[in-house]
Amino acid sequence: MADETTLEVPGPDGTRSVRISHPGRVVYPEVGITKLDLAEYLLAVSGPFLSANGDRPISLQRFRDTIDGEQFFSKNPPRGAPAYIREVKVVYPSARSHPQLVLDEPASAVWAVQMGTVVFHPWPSRAENSDNPDQFRIDLDPQPGTGFEEAVPAAIALRAVLAEAGLDAYVKTSGNRGLHVFAPIRPEHEFLDVRHAVIAAARELERRMPHAVTTAWWKEERGRKIFVDFNQANRDRTMAGAYSPRPLPHAPVSCPVTWDELESVDPRSFTVLTVPKRLEEVGDAWADFAERPGSIDVLLSWWQRDLDNGLGELPFPPDYPKMPGEPPRVQPSKKVAENWDENGNRTAG
Repeated sequence: MADETTLEVPGPDGTRSVRISHPGRVVYPEVGITKLDLAEYLLAVSGPFLSANGDRPISLQRFRDTIDGEQFFSKNPPRGAPAYIREVKVVYPSARSHPQLVLDEPASAVWAVQMGTVVFHPWPSRAENSDNPDQFRIDLDPQPGTGFEEAVPAAIALRAVLAEAGLDAYVKTSGNRGLHVFAPIRPEHEFLDVRHAVIAAARELERRMPHAVTTAWWKEERGRKIFVDFNQANRDRTMAGAYSPRPLPHAPVSCPVTWDELESVDPRSFTVLTVPKRLEEVGDAWADFAERPGSIDVLLSWWQRDLDNGLGELPFPPDYPKMPGEPPRVQPSKKVAENWDENGNRTAG
């Protein structure tokens, strides 16, 4: 194959010619998917892909060669990016501000593949209101000894919890063994409030399925359960977007599904090779996602109820600054109680 080719990509401002260098480079060795194949996949799914991931700060997980090789993340537009690649300034947990990529049209998604992108990680907020999420997200993460089959009933129960709180839940495969449960919300609260709403929902789910799910941050405490990953709700914490490929040998895709089909689907069947045909045959399971945004106020009242009953803050990611009310950042098996005060600050040791 030639060292480069060009894809003609239609979009809102007309057709753009997007160069693809080394189109024959194999990205997924096990199934033989090339860089050009990946670009054509993004073009084929660009409508629902951009509906889910466009107009948001986004991080690109890029690979220099195959999915087995060197990888890195890009957040800000690289030098030489085309004029149609937008950026927006966002605030990170460190309080630093920095420009971050935004994808607005099919050509921008294809360009990202040209830059070596395999996985797309969108923020849960819109570009022009990046401090206030409009998506409520929970990652159901199977721990050793559990898998997709155990994640399904947890997702169904979580849907019921969110419905009681006034939210319409949507679900997608993670592209691996887990499930992602989302709900559209009105962008009325900043990230810490949304995190607390997520924790409130997670704790309620844990009460209803104590032998099946856990909110335990430390792996040594999780057991053979589904971990409800509340920390994915934090600022600058993202998960693979809807219709994003994942870097696993069979080229899986994080694929939206309907609640009716959830119990019968095989997540391994959703791949770069199969999802375009699925969209042609059954359409986008998230086509109406943004039509009924809800409020997290009920969940925040649950959070306050739990605070009043003695349940406090949960751990933050290790690269975060120490947060108010956060418990000690030390494995429970290594914690010496007398070395910590009631606020989680080390006093000795």
